[in-house]
Amino acid sequence: MNTKTIIITGGPGSGKTSIINALTKKGFVCYEEVSRSIILNARKDGDEQLFLTNPLKFSELLLQGRTKQYNDAIKSNNEFVFLDRGIPDITAYMDFKGNTYPNHFIESCENCKYDAIFILAPWQEIFKTDIERYENFEQAKIIHDRLLDTYTKYGYDLRDVPFGS
Repeated sequence: MNTKTIIITGGPGSGKTSIINALTKKGFVCYEEVSRSIILNARKDGDEQLFLTNPLKFSELLLQGRTKQYNDAIKSNNEFVFLDRGIPDITAYMDFKGNTYPNHFIESCENCKYDAIFILAPWQEIFKTDIERYENFEQAKIIHDRLLDTYTKYGYDLRDVPFGS
């Protein structure tokens, strides 16, 4: 079976996790965002804000996690696998922060191709910060623009998800 890999992406607080949770409840195979577990593990190791203190290390860990998710998805026997963010999200965030990154990040974006990308715009009514979310709403809008630019650069046709339940 040729599994279709489908990314749900967007800036922080746009409703991605709610969509992933709803798809999971409907019986679809979904992979959760890996950044929260990386953040929690870093906190256990004494680094409260790994993304801020060492963005390259954080991004390397994200790349490892998302590459594993991608490989697991394409090897699965499911018709569809939904992923909360994809590999290009990493470079979009690095670009947002103005950080440089090695070429293997770009190569991963070019080599790991997804079948569909659904993108959620920033949504003021549901946006909130939490212990793992550092960005404010204005930054979420800029991140959204970086995501649009990045996925477009890698040749994806983005599908907008409208606001609503």
